[in-house]
Amino acid sequence: MKKVLIYTDGACSGNPGPGGWGAILIYGTAQKEISGGEAMTTNNRMELVSVISALELLREPCEVALYTDSQYVANAVNLGWLESWQKRNWTRKGGEVKNLDLWIRLVPLLERHEVDFVWIKGHEDNVFNNRCDELAVTESLRFKL
Repeated sequence: MKKVLIYTDGACSGNPGPGGWGAILIYGTAQKEISGGEAMTTNNRMELVSVISALELLREPCEVALYTDSQYVANAVNLGWLESWQKRNWTRKGGEVKNLDLWIRLVPLLERHEVDFVWIKGHEDNVFNNRCDELAVTESLRFKL
């Protein structure tokens, strides 16, 4: 199985508000940057879209180390929230799972790939996380009036 590194980030100006996401995929010496955004969204949605968009680019099952500064995303997978939500028919103690459409898109990607979610502190000295943040913010600014 190919080993891929992925860095992701989402940004939102206001929450909700204009948002953007960015991701960097690294395989060997090759790097690919991707990004996008939405006019009205939330930070958590952009964090999820960055992860989904990056994983969707992988053409075959891969072993992935995915670095994110989103505790929402990392904890949902690493602490078993996602699995619990599925078992409870996509509900949680507070009611319906937020961003359900995106979690449903993520599940088959996690089944296809071996993904290790690694939480990293944002806005620190990680060059790849900082670049993802730049991509996300740039995309969000395209939607500001």
